[in-house]
Amino acid sequence: MVSSNNNSGKSHLEKINMRKEINRYLKNWPWFVLCSVLAIGLGYTYLRYTTPLYNASTTIIVKDESSKGPESAIYADLGLLSGVGTKNIENEIGILRSRRLMNNVVKSLDINIQYFIEGKVNKMEIYEIIPFNLQVLKLDEQKLKERGGATYELKKMNEDLYQIRDMASGRIVNAKVGSPVDLGITSIVLGPGEFGEDFNQPIIIQFTEIEKIAAHYRNQLGFIKEDKNSNFIELVLADPVKEKARDILDQLILEFNRSAIEDKNLIAGNTAKFINERLAIINGELDSVESGKEIFKEQNRLTDIQAESNMYIQNASEYNKKRQEVGTQLELANAMLEYISSNSNSDLLPTNLGLSEGGVNGQIDEYNDLVLQRNRILSGSSEKNPIVIKLNSQIGQIKGNVVQSLGRMRSNLQIGQEDLQRQASSIGSQIFAVPSKEREYRGIERQQSIKETLYLFLLQKREENSLAMAVTEPKAKIVDRAYFNEIPISPNSRSIYLGTVILGLFLPFSVIYIKGMLDNKVRKRTDIEAFTSSIAVVGDIPRVKRTQEIITLNDRSMLAESFRILNTNLQYLLVNLKHKKEAKTLLITSSIKGEGKTFAAINLSITLANTFNTVLLIGADLRSPKLQPLVTDKEKKLGFSDYLVDEDLLLESLIKKSNFHTNIDVLLSGSIPPNPYELLKTEKVELLFDQLKSQYDYIIIDTAPSMLVADTFALTQYADLILYMVRAGYTEKELLEFPVQAKEKGTMKRVCFVLNNVNLSNLGYGNKYGYGYGMDKKNFWEKSKFHKSSTNGLATKSEISIIEKDIRA
Repeated sequence: MVSSNNNSGKSHLEKINMRKEINRYLKNWPWFVLCSVLAIGLGYTYLRYTTPLYNASTTIIVKDESSKGPESAIYADLGLLSGVGTKNIENEIGILRSRRLMNNVVKSLDINIQYFIEGKVNKMEIYEIIPFNLQVLKLDEQKLKERGGATYELKKMNEDLYQIRDMASGRIVNAKVGSPVDLGITSIVLGPGEFGEDFNQPIIIQFTEIEKIAAHYRNQLGFIKEDKNSNFIELVLADPVKEKARDILDQLILEFNRSAIEDKNLIAGNTAKFINERLAIINGELDSVESGKEIFKEQNRLTDIQAESNMYIQNASEYNKKRQEVGTQLELANAMLEYISSNSNSDLLPTNLGLSEGGVNGQIDEYNDLVLQRNRILSGSSEKNPIVIKLNSQIGQIKGNVVQSLGRMRSNLQIGQEDLQRQASSIGSQIFAVPSKEREYRGIERQQSIKETLYLFLLQKREENSLAMAVTEPKAKIVDRAYFNEIPISPNSRSIYLGTVILGLFLPFSVIYIKGMLDNKVRKRTDIEAFTSSIAVVGDIPRVKRTQEIITLNDRSMLAESFRILNTNLQYLLVNLKHKKEAKTLLITSSIKGEGKTFAAINLSITLANTFNTVLLIGADLRSPKLQPLVTDKEKKLGFSDYLVDEDLLLESLIKKSNFHTNIDVLLSGSIPPNPYELLKTEKVELLFDQLKSQYDYIIIDTAPSMLVADTFALTQYADLILYMVRAGYTEKELLEFPVQAKEKGTMKRVCFVLNNVNLSNLGYGNKYGYGYGMDKKNFWEKSKFHKSSTNGLATKSEISIIEKDIRA
């Protein structure tokens, strides 16, 4: 049960603390509202004058050119697809993002030339509808780069004349329609606009480097892959001019397809060159063989030897066919080795010429892949690029492998050829009877057959290669043409307004939070109670205007009510005093100066005097007298210190009537002595208090700050109660340690705190329940009037003003 009660108590305490923490921010709600309104206004201004960005996108499919089809079969035979196959979609994205392609896009669309019209705050770019036609005849890129761009202002003077002003130098040039104009960096020709619009507003023409514009759009370009294993690519581009973003994407796909077609034609061109060279050589060899056959027949008078030797040749036909195939392969291998030795590493190798060795064809395909990749990178880079160096190394290595493989293939063919020769010799015994002329003739025919087969094969490949060069298909198929969204992607109004509202709430919240963390001042009663529980807080005095610092007769202000509450609390503390018939002595002190000791002493005296008590107010601050303006006597104002020093002075002669209440007498502090502490420690002080306690109901002692000087501790023994003043917003919390330690040591036994200058929001329960209950609500005229007839012994308004001025000083 005890544990349950403790838990419920903790929960209740946490709710109270949470409520206090929330109230700390709620009481500053005007700041939250003001900051939110200002932040929303800033957000609106930002949205109003920020150039919006629009999104354009297009979707393409990068074709897998290794797929089979009618045209693909022709390309595969010619070896045109092995170097540009889509093996990795990231490679294609890299090509789309390349500097070369984007530079071509900028040049094609002339987007390095921009047109603007001046707005109230920002410039607005115009793109599609331009009221004139500008044609660039010459543009010096080097000068443009040195100047960092060029800007001109164009004004239309009449139908045939324009005025162009250089925004940098101020130079003005008149340009006639259709006539070339030299602007220094560029030469242009102006003509009427395509749409025929007339315009009166000047137009700004801005020339920028192609490389700079291309780099900007390369950074803005985004790619989205539909799926990891898919060839779908979505291209996204953001720009203030949505039509321009759309055109850039369309042109980029066009340049990409054009580049791919050029790669295909490059391979086909190299293959055509190789075929034509081989055809010329084979044609010469074929002519030589046929001429030899003709001479042989003429010399030997032969007509149809075939009919005579059919019966022998039928058995040898199979071996001859094999020898023919081996001879063809051997010729192709020798031709490839000769071609490789006569060309550099940058040339592509012909593929699929009919070599029977599959490994050699694969190596040639890999070699062409690397050469194409190296050439693409070189178009936007240099030979010193680490990737190019690495590719060159790989190309050289693969080329060596190709040469080595062809060499092995030739050796194998030669061995096979020798084997076939041996097998043919075994059959030769069967045709031994055939004349030697027949055997020689058959040798000539074999050579003729080999040359004819190779010649026809190369002719067929040349025609197929020509067909491949004529039929070109784009590599990227457009799924969705570039389109733009009418809703801007930036700035996002919903996000901006949400962010500004959060910022508007966060700023006052953070200021209040940080201010609370760094605040080391006492602000309210709970700050003192949280610091110590050994000393009670008996009163909260509200912050008032300087014109209301003195209580008046029948005063119903918050200040007067707070002192009445203080008086009530003091009566409970003084009720158990044994010497009830003697004056009750109240000593008022503080840690440092400026915490309201004199202010509290005067108003507490008035509060006690209003209840028909006789009150003596003693100025015991011998170092800094404050009570002199409270008496009407204009003579030399002798007081407490003079009485302690001069034995001839009578106490009755030093006590003066106050000028603000008939029931209050004042004993001034008197002349400033050189040794205040020693003077207050004399026996005469005790005699003074013994004499005065029988004459008054209350004695209030206004003392010096106890933390700065020791004078106050000399008087604490005569006090029935010590009122320790703490000023809200002025006294540091660390200073509360001084009275706590003084009470523990016994130098201040009966001490209590009075919190002065409390803000209304921190007064009592945060002023929630109406601290000023029952107060008169006077109009301005009633507040300004002062009736002497109703003072009944209280000070006049002018006299109170003098007192307040001196108290503040």
